[in-house]
Amino acid sequence: MSAPRSLELPAGVESMRVETDRGSFAAHVSRPSEPTAHVLLVPGWTGSKEDFTPIVALLGDAGFAATAYDQRGQFETPGAPGDDYSLRALAEDALAVATAVTDSPVHLLGHSFGGLVAQTAAVEAPAAWRSLSLLCTGPAALGETDLHPLAKMVEALDHLPLERVHELREQARPPGERPPAEIADFLHRRFTSNTPASLRAMTRHLLDAPDRVEEVARTGLPVWVGRGVDDDAWPHDRQADMAHRLGVEVHVVPGSAHSPAVENPEELVAVWVPFLEGV
Repeated sequence: MSAPRSLELPAGVESMRVETDRGSFAAHVSRPSEPTAHVLLVPGWTGSKEDFTPIVALLGDAGFAATAYDQRGQFETPGAPGDDYSLRALAEDALAVATAVTDSPVHLLGHSFGGLVAQTAAVEAPAAWRSLSLLCTGPAALGETDLHPLAKMVEALDHLPLERVHELREQARPPGERPPAEIADFLHRRFTSNTPASLRAMTRHLLDAPDRVEEVARTGLPVWVGRGVDDDAWPHDRQADMAHRLGVEVHVVPGSAHSPAVENPEELVAVWVPFLEGV
């Protein structure tokens, strides 16, 4: 879960809703007057558009239109009874948002769990995308080393209200890692605003998502892979192997862990924008 450093929208970033043929999605957007291309940003597990707000602004400064959105059932994009939270359905949402904001192919970035959604979107609709970027994510489910805590989360979500699950997670946070009150209030509001069915489905995907890297490679899309130097989600060697199979190298963002877009947005954009400009 990314914790924003500030809740104030930077200059050039607007909070809005993107209306699509698959529903309405809460978003943070930048719209420079003559954008060179459009970038779509897909957040991860327990995340939201706020995970990307600093780089939405920086991308706008670099001449790119950018849209970061809450996925179905996340934070300010509520789910509805009977909604489909499969990876394919979430990928169809990404395509719907991209189609609503521009009629040209879009640069697609997925962070963490969002990387699994982005890979699915690339495989299912390669013509919609100008490139694929994968940030702090892996080729498939997290794997056996992370199975136990995620399985416990699924069990908790099956039996406890989100308010209690959030309380237990915060109790487990070391005192030195507790955020300022304003950010803590936001994290509480964001977590408890999730649609439980969506959060359960996303957690299960992190346990059992298939490896689709070979299918991604066959799309022929230009690919970029990056992670924070201290990323603690997918093991570094698995991320490196994924990049190797995609024919690229891993770009390591200094001064960051699992959330470079909030931990070191300037360095992330510095190592990423040259790729976008070259596609």
